[in-house]
Amino acid sequence: MSIHVAIIGAYGSAGAAAAGKLVDESEVELTLIDDGDPGGGLCILRGCMPSKEVLSAGAHRYQARHDDRLEGNLPDVNLDRVVERKDDHTLGWAGHRRDSVQEYAEQENVTFIRDTATFVDDHVIEAGGETIEPDYVVVATGSSVNVPDVPGIEDIDYMTSADVLDATSFPDSGIVMGLGYIGLEMVPYLAEAGEMDITAVEHDNQPIDEAPPAFGQAILDIYREDFDVEIPTNVHEQRLEPTEDGGVRLVLTDDDGSEMVREADQLFCFTGRRPSLDRLGLENTRLEPEGWWVEETMQATDDERVFVVGDVNMKEPILHVAKEQAFQAAENILAHANSRELGTYDNVHHHVIFSGLGVYPFARVGHTEESAQAEGHRVITVTRQAADDGVFKTKDVPAGLATLVVDRNDGTVLGYQGLHYHADVMAKTLQVIVELGLDVRDVPDRAYHPTTPEILDGLFREAAEAVEDD
Repeated sequence: MSIHVAIIGAYGSAGAAAAGKLVDESEVELTLIDDGDPGGGLCILRGCMPSKEVLSAGAHRYQARHDDRLEGNLPDVNLDRVVERKDDHTLGWAGHRRDSVQEYAEQENVTFIRDTATFVDDHVIEAGGETIEPDYVVVATGSSVNVPDVPGIEDIDYMTSADVLDATSFPDSGIVMGLGYIGLEMVPYLAEAGEMDITAVEHDNQPIDEAPPAFGQAILDIYREDFDVEIPTNVHEQRLEPTEDGGVRLVLTDDDGSEMVREADQLFCFTGRRPSLDRLGLENTRLEPEGWWVEETMQATDDERVFVVGDVNMKEPILHVAKEQAFQAAENILAHANSRELGTYDNVHHHVIFSGLGVYPFARVGHTEESAQAEGHRVITVTRQAADDGVFKTKDVPAGLATLVVDRNDGTVLGYQGLHYHADVMAKTLQVIVELGLDVRDVPDRAYHPTTPEILDGLFREAAEAVEDD
């Protein structure tokens, strides 16, 4: 039996992962389609990889500026060099991605079409002057910048995160709309590397919705005190206006309806992303991409032979999640074609935000106290401040905190949230512990002084003692 699978968006992280999973299956015929220029996927070209490149330059300046043991003039960040190095690295990585897809295309069972794919009917695609009728379609077209519907925005020349990554100069001041993942990473870069006066709008009490409030408050403290960013909270954008000198004026209202006005040289829109579906011609199919339109099997709700993976399904627009969804989709295509039971993508929450220029990253693995209780767990929660461990003071990064959530009944480690130096690195350790379902009392109590994971040792000891005493 031959199974013909078309993958739309083959250069992206999800599309390439699905292709890699299916390409060596003898029963599968693949058609890979992508119109990217140069091609390589959002994460490599415009997302997590280039952003870490530029953040690292700002981080070096930030740490030099905050260490009173250092003397001499504070160096400027050479933005031309930052962008040059970023482009050199990211174009190289994108080239590796294209090369791997090209290797797939050289196999007898694979066809590659370098063009835009458009549905003309259910499972019927036009691309490169050809009409294709595959048995299954994988849609992996990623996401695009979401521009908020704020009155007056059409009259403002705003910058997105992609623009920031390419910028070799910045004006004196800026207003940021959006303090989610993208904003939390870009705002300190603008303040530090761009040496800008920044006002960042926060709709709620604090950022980081997926974490307990103490973590969002810690972020506010770091950004306000260390980066001198103005962050009005519980406010909403009402309208935008151009100023006479070419800048931007933003009118905000708070929860009481009171207005406040902020002016700056430049507007930055870090207001999330939306699925890239505009050119797919879904109106010619039974697919209706609204609400819950993709199942946990990665199948479209309206068509069991269409699988939607990565940012485009907007379930969890994170790189590693996109790849894992693609692996699940590939397995389910084979299962569906052979009348076997399909599996579901069951994700253990594992996110990192490179906040504070990556000096103070936020990481979450598994449950928070609130989400664990919602699933019926009786929990013990322990929290430590980074300042409680001398190693963070020694390394001149004393801010932040970490929380461990364990099951009160059997000591199973359910989750970790960290906002502190090296929290991104420690997330892998906690991922292993959480996904293996280890009892906190079985985690080795062995510290290697002086290292930053001492904060984990403290959490493990406190939680283990609490379980024993309960």
